[in-house]
Amino acid sequence: MYSNVDELLDDPSIEVLDIAVPPDGQSEIIFKACAARKVRGILAQKPLGVNFAEARNIVRACENAGIVLAVNQNGRYDPSIRALKMALDQGLLGDPILATIDMRGIPHWMPWQARLGWVTLRIMSIHHIDAFRYWFGNPERIYASVRSDPRTRFPHEDGICVYILEYASGLRCVAIDDTWTGPAREGGPADIRIQWRVEGLSGTAMGDIGWCRDPYTTPSTMKLGCLGDSQFTDYSWERSWFPDAFGGTMAQLLVALENETEPEISGRDNLYTMALVDAAYRSASLHRAVTLQEIMNPQ
Repeated sequence: MYSNVDELLDDPSIEVLDIAVPPDGQSEIIFKACAARKVRGILAQKPLGVNFAEARNIVRACENAGIVLAVNQNGRYDPSIRALKMALDQGLLGDPILATIDMRGIPHWMPWQARLGWVTLRIMSIHHIDAFRYWFGNPERIYASVRSDPRTRFPHEDGICVYILEYASGLRCVAIDDTWTGPAREGGPADIRIQWRVEGLSGTAMGDIGWCRDPYTTPSTMKLGCLGDSQFTDYSWERSWFPDAFGGTMAQLLVALENETEPEISGRDNLYTMALVDAAYRSASLHRAVTLQEIMNPQ
Protein backbone atom coordinates (compact mmCIF):
# COMPACT_ATOMS: atom_id res chain seq x y z
CA MET A 1 0.00 0.00 0.00
CA TYR A 2 1.07 3.57 -0.66
CA SER A 3 0.27 6.67 1.37
CA ASN A 4 0.34 8.95 -1.67
CA VAL A 5 0.72 9.00 -5.44
CA ASP A 6 4.41 9.96 -5.29
CA GLU A 7 5.24 6.76 -3.38
CA LEU A 8 3.41 4.68 -5.96
CA LEU A 9 5.25 6.35 -8.84
CA ASP A 10 8.58 5.70 -7.12
CA ASP A 11 7.94 1.93 -7.21
CA PRO A 12 9.87 0.55 -10.22
CA SER A 13 7.66 -2.56 -10.32
CA ILE A 14 4.61 -0.49 -11.36
CA GLU A 15 4.42 -0.56 -15.17
CA VAL A 16 0.76 0.33 -15.82
CA LEU A 17 -1.51 2.82 -14.03
CA ASP A 18 -5.30 2.52 -13.96
CA ILE A 19 -6.33 6.00 -12.82
CA ALA A 20 -9.81 6.03 -11.32
CA VAL A 21 -10.29 9.52 -9.91
CA PRO A 22 -12.72 12.35 -10.77
CA PRO A 23 -11.93 14.18 -14.04
CA ASP A 24 -10.60 17.29 -12.32
CA GLY A 25 -7.99 15.18 -10.51
CA GLN A 26 -6.70 13.13 -13.44
CA SER A 27 -4.27 15.53 -15.04
CA GLU A 28 -2.24 16.11 -11.87
CA ILE A 29 -1.59 12.38 -11.49
CA ILE A 30 -0.85 11.88 -15.19
CA PHE A 31 1.58 14.81 -15.29
CA LYS A 32 3.39 13.39 -12.25
CA ALA A 33 3.64 10.02 -13.95
CA CYS A 34 5.02 11.69 -17.07
CA ALA A 35 7.63 13.55 -15.02
CA ALA A 36 8.68 10.35 -13.24
CA ARG A 37 8.98 8.45 -16.59
CA LYS A 38 8.76 5.02 -14.90
CA VAL A 39 5.41 3.61 -16.01
CA ARG A 40 4.90 2.27 -19.54
CA GLY A 41 1.15 2.71 -19.87
CA ILE A 42 -1.80 4.60 -18.42
CA LEU A 43 -5.51 3.80 -18.59
CA ALA A 44 -7.34 7.07 -17.87
CA GLN A 45 -11.03 7.36 -17.12
CA LYS A 46 -13.42 9.21 -19.35
CA PRO A 47 -13.80 12.11 -19.64
CA LEU A 48 -10.09 12.62 -20.24
CA GLY A 49 -9.83 15.73 -18.08
CA VAL A 50 -12.33 18.53 -17.71
CA ASN A 51 -12.40 19.64 -21.37
CA PHE A 52 -10.74 19.22 -24.76
CA ALA A 53 -7.88 21.63 -23.97
CA GLU A 54 -6.87 19.70 -20.87
CA ALA A 55 -7.23 16.38 -22.70
CA ARG A 56 -4.88 17.63 -25.43
CA ASN A 57 -2.30 18.63 -22.81
CA ILE A 58 -2.55 15.18 -21.23
CA VAL A 59 -2.04 13.46 -24.58
CA ARG A 60 0.97 15.61 -25.43
CA ALA A 61 2.56 15.01 -22.01
CA CYS A 62 2.22 11.24 -22.36
CA GLU A 63 3.61 11.25 -25.89
CA ASN A 64 6.60 13.37 -24.82
CA ALA A 65 7.26 11.00 -21.91
CA GLY A 66 6.97 7.88 -24.08
CA ILE A 67 3.96 6.62 -22.10
CA VAL A 68 1.20 4.77 -23.91
CA LEU A 69 -2.13 6.40 -23.02
CA ALA A 70 -5.50 4.67 -23.40
CA VAL A 71 -8.92 5.89 -22.29
CA ASN A 72 -11.56 3.83 -20.49
CA GLN A 73 -14.21 4.70 -23.08
CA ASN A 74 -15.88 1.42 -22.16
CA GLY A 75 -19.10 1.85 -24.13
CA ARG A 76 -17.18 0.58 -27.18
CA TYR A 77 -16.87 -2.80 -25.48
CA ASP A 78 -20.56 -3.51 -25.10
CA PRO A 79 -21.08 -6.70 -27.15
CA SER A 80 -23.86 -5.22 -29.29
CA ILE A 81 -21.79 -2.12 -30.08
CA ARG A 82 -18.89 -4.28 -31.24
CA ALA A 83 -21.13 -6.66 -33.20
CA LEU A 84 -22.60 -3.77 -35.16
CA LYS A 85 -19.08 -2.52 -35.93
CA MET A 86 -18.27 -5.93 -37.42
CA ALA A 87 -21.46 -5.86 -39.51
CA LEU A 88 -20.64 -2.37 -40.78
CA ASP A 89 -17.05 -3.31 -41.61
CA GLN A 90 -18.34 -6.31 -43.58
CA GLY A 91 -20.71 -4.07 -45.53
CA LEU A 92 -23.81 -5.96 -44.44
CA LEU A 93 -25.89 -2.80 -44.02
CA GLY A 94 -24.53 -0.97 -47.06
CA ASP A 95 -24.06 2.78 -46.87
CA PRO A 96 -25.39 4.01 -43.50
CA ILE A 97 -28.32 6.43 -43.75
CA LEU A 98 -29.62 7.03 -40.21
CA ALA A 99 -28.43 5.95 -36.76
CA THR A 100 -30.14 6.56 -33.43
CA ILE A 101 -29.42 5.91 -29.75
CA ASP A 102 -32.31 6.21 -27.30
CA MET A 103 -31.37 6.18 -23.60
CA ARG A 104 -34.12 6.11 -21.01
CA GLY A 105 -32.06 5.57 -17.90
CA ILE A 106 -31.45 6.95 -14.44
CA PRO A 107 -27.68 7.00 -13.86
CA HIS A 108 -26.03 7.07 -10.47
CA TRP A 109 -24.53 10.55 -10.27
CA MET A 110 -21.31 10.92 -8.33
CA PRO A 111 -20.79 13.53 -5.56
CA TRP A 112 -18.03 15.24 -7.57
CA GLN A 113 -20.52 15.99 -10.34
CA ALA A 114 -22.24 18.48 -8.06
CA ARG A 115 -18.88 20.23 -7.66
CA LEU A 116 -18.27 20.37 -11.41
CA GLY A 117 -21.88 20.98 -12.45
CA TRP A 118 -21.85 18.22 -15.10
CA VAL A 119 -24.60 15.70 -15.52
CA THR A 120 -25.17 13.97 -18.83
CA LEU A 121 -23.08 15.26 -21.75
CA ARG A 122 -19.64 14.50 -20.26
CA ILE A 123 -20.74 11.41 -18.35
CA MET A 124 -23.32 9.49 -20.42
CA SER A 125 -23.59 11.19 -23.81
CA ILE A 126 -19.83 10.89 -24.20
CA HIS A 127 -20.34 7.12 -24.56
CA HIS A 128 -22.91 7.55 -27.31
CA ILE A 129 -20.91 10.19 -29.17
CA ASP A 130 -17.91 7.87 -29.00
CA ALA A 131 -20.01 4.93 -30.24
CA PHE A 132 -21.09 6.94 -33.29
CA ARG A 133 -17.42 7.77 -33.94
CA TYR A 134 -16.45 4.11 -33.50
CA TRP A 135 -19.08 3.04 -36.02
CA PHE A 136 -18.84 5.81 -38.61
CA GLY A 137 -15.79 7.99 -37.99
CA ASN A 138 -15.79 11.70 -37.26
CA PRO A 139 -18.77 13.90 -38.17
CA GLU A 140 -18.49 17.41 -39.51
CA ARG A 141 -20.62 19.06 -36.85
CA ILE A 142 -22.99 18.55 -33.93
CA TYR A 143 -26.19 20.30 -32.87
CA ALA A 144 -27.26 19.86 -29.25
CA SER A 145 -30.20 20.96 -27.13
CA VAL A 146 -30.32 20.39 -23.38
CA ARG A 147 -32.48 21.03 -20.35
CA SER A 148 -32.20 20.26 -16.63
CA ASP A 149 -33.29 16.96 -15.11
CA PRO A 150 -36.07 17.55 -12.51
CA ARG A 151 -34.76 14.75 -10.29
CA THR A 152 -31.21 16.07 -10.00
CA ARG A 153 -31.07 18.64 -7.22
CA PHE A 154 -27.68 20.30 -7.70
CA PRO A 155 -27.33 23.11 -10.27
CA HIS A 156 -26.78 21.85 -13.82
CA GLU A 157 -27.91 22.42 -17.39
CA ASP A 158 -27.18 19.19 -19.26
CA GLY A 159 -29.67 16.83 -17.60
CA ILE A 160 -31.69 15.75 -20.63
CA CYS A 161 -29.76 15.98 -23.90
CA VAL A 162 -30.77 15.68 -27.55
CA TYR A 163 -28.16 15.98 -30.28
CA ILE A 164 -27.54 15.36 -33.97
CA LEU A 165 -24.21 14.47 -35.58
CA GLU A 166 -24.00 15.48 -39.25
CA TYR A 167 -21.70 13.63 -41.66
CA ALA A 168 -20.46 14.77 -45.06
CA SER A 169 -21.94 11.61 -46.61
CA GLY A 170 -25.44 12.65 -45.55
CA LEU A 171 -25.54 10.25 -42.61
CA ARG A 172 -27.32 11.63 -39.57
CA CYS A 173 -26.80 10.25 -36.05
CA VAL A 174 -29.41 11.25 -33.46
CA ALA A 175 -29.37 10.57 -29.72
CA ILE A 176 -31.84 11.19 -26.92
CA ASP A 177 -30.26 10.88 -23.49
CA ASP A 178 -33.18 11.05 -21.08
CA THR A 179 -32.18 10.82 -17.43
CA TRP A 180 -35.68 11.67 -16.23
CA THR A 181 -37.68 8.90 -17.99
CA GLY A 182 -40.86 10.13 -16.36
CA PRO A 183 -41.62 9.71 -12.64
CA ALA A 184 -40.08 6.22 -12.55
CA ARG A 185 -38.54 6.81 -9.10
CA GLU A 186 -41.51 8.72 -7.73
CA GLY A 187 -44.13 5.99 -8.00
CA GLY A 188 -44.82 5.75 -11.74
CA PRO A 189 -44.13 2.78 -14.01
CA ALA A 190 -40.59 2.53 -15.36
CA ASP A 191 -39.41 2.04 -18.94
CA ILE A 192 -35.65 1.84 -18.46
CA ARG A 193 -33.45 0.96 -21.45
CA ILE A 194 -30.69 1.97 -23.85
CA GLN A 195 -31.45 1.02 -27.45
CA TRP A 196 -29.79 1.80 -30.76
CA ARG A 197 -30.81 1.44 -34.40
CA VAL A 198 -28.84 1.78 -37.64
CA GLU A 199 -30.46 1.84 -41.06
CA GLY A 200 -28.41 1.37 -44.23
CA LEU A 201 -29.13 0.98 -47.92
CA SER A 202 -28.84 -2.80 -47.63
CA GLY A 203 -30.00 -3.59 -44.11
CA THR A 204 -31.11 -2.56 -40.64
CA ALA A 205 -29.70 -3.43 -37.23
CA MET A 206 -31.19 -2.79 -33.78
CA GLY A 207 -29.58 -3.34 -30.42
CA ASP A 208 -30.22 -3.20 -26.70
CA ILE A 209 -27.33 -2.36 -24.38
CA GLY A 210 -27.39 -4.48 -21.24
CA TRP A 211 -27.45 -1.94 -18.46
CA CYS A 212 -29.61 -0.06 -15.93
CA ARG A 213 -32.50 -2.52 -15.59
CA ASP A 214 -33.48 -5.10 -13.00
CA PRO A 215 -31.39 -7.18 -12.63
CA TYR A 216 -28.64 -4.59 -12.90
CA THR A 217 -26.78 -6.50 -15.58
CA THR A 218 -28.93 -7.83 -18.41
CA PRO A 219 -27.66 -9.41 -21.65
CA SER A 220 -26.92 -7.17 -24.61
CA THR A 221 -28.87 -8.08 -27.76
CA MET A 222 -28.95 -7.29 -31.48
CA LYS A 223 -31.28 -7.87 -34.43
CA LEU A 224 -29.91 -7.82 -37.97
CA GLY A 225 -31.84 -7.93 -41.22
CA CYS A 226 -30.44 -7.45 -44.73
CA LEU A 227 -31.78 -7.42 -48.29
CA GLY A 228 -33.06 -10.88 -49.13
CA ASP A 229 -33.74 -11.87 -45.51
CA SER A 230 -37.31 -12.85 -44.69
CA GLN A 231 -36.92 -11.80 -41.05
CA PHE A 232 -34.46 -10.37 -38.57
CA THR A 233 -31.80 -12.61 -37.04
CA ASP A 234 -31.54 -12.34 -33.26
CA TYR A 235 -28.23 -12.27 -31.37
CA SER A 236 -27.63 -12.14 -27.62
CA TRP A 237 -24.67 -12.39 -25.29
CA GLU A 238 -24.23 -13.41 -21.68
CA ARG A 239 -21.97 -10.39 -21.29
CA SER A 240 -23.19 -6.79 -21.22
CA TRP A 241 -21.81 -3.28 -20.99
CA PHE A 242 -21.54 -3.34 -17.18
CA PRO A 243 -19.33 -4.76 -15.81
CA ASP A 244 -17.81 -6.77 -18.66
CA ALA A 245 -16.66 -3.86 -20.82
CA PHE A 246 -14.01 -2.83 -18.30
CA GLY A 247 -12.00 -5.95 -19.09
CA GLY A 248 -11.83 -4.85 -22.72
CA THR A 249 -10.49 -1.37 -22.08
CA MET A 250 -7.59 -2.58 -19.93
CA ALA A 251 -6.92 -5.50 -22.25
CA GLN A 252 -6.55 -3.25 -25.30
CA LEU A 253 -3.91 -1.23 -23.45
CA LEU A 254 -1.98 -4.33 -22.36
CA VAL A 255 -2.10 -5.75 -25.89
CA ALA A 256 -0.80 -2.46 -27.27
CA LEU A 257 2.09 -2.48 -24.80
CA GLU A 258 2.94 -6.09 -25.63
CA ASN A 259 2.80 -5.54 -29.39
CA GLU A 260 4.19 -2.00 -29.33
CA THR A 261 1.16 -0.71 -31.22
CA GLU A 262 -1.38 2.08 -30.73
CA PRO A 263 -4.21 1.22 -28.30
CA GLU A 264 -7.63 0.86 -29.89
CA ILE A 265 -8.89 3.72 -27.70
CA SER A 266 -5.76 5.82 -27.59
CA GLY A 267 -5.61 9.20 -25.95
CA ARG A 268 -5.07 10.84 -29.34
CA ASP A 269 -8.13 9.14 -30.83
CA ASN A 270 -10.18 10.14 -27.80
CA LEU A 271 -9.41 13.81 -28.43
CA TYR A 272 -12.05 13.77 -31.17
CA THR A 273 -14.66 12.49 -28.71
CA MET A 274 -13.67 15.14 -26.18
CA ALA A 275 -13.86 17.83 -28.85
CA LEU A 276 -17.36 16.73 -29.86
CA VAL A 277 -18.51 16.89 -26.23
CA ASP A 278 -17.12 20.43 -25.94
CA ALA A 279 -18.86 21.23 -29.23
CA ALA A 280 -22.13 19.91 -27.82
CA TYR A 281 -21.88 22.24 -24.82
CA ARG A 282 -21.09 25.17 -27.10
CA SER A 283 -23.93 24.26 -29.44
CA ALA A 284 -26.44 24.10 -26.59
CA SER A 285 -25.25 27.48 -25.31
CA LEU A 286 -25.25 29.23 -28.68
CA HIS A 287 -28.30 27.44 -30.15
CA ARG A 288 -26.48 26.54 -33.36
CA ALA A 289 -24.51 23.71 -34.90
CA VAL A 290 -20.79 23.64 -34.01
CA THR A 291 -18.17 22.00 -36.19
CA LEU A 292 -15.55 19.63 -34.89
CA GLN A 293 -12.84 21.86 -36.33
CA GLU A 294 -14.22 24.86 -34.44
CA ILE A 295 -13.08 23.17 -31.23
CA MET A 296 -9.93 21.40 -32.42
CA ASN A 297 -8.52 24.17 -34.61
CA PRO A 298 -9.98 27.51 -33.47
CA GLN A 299 -9.03 30.50 -35.58
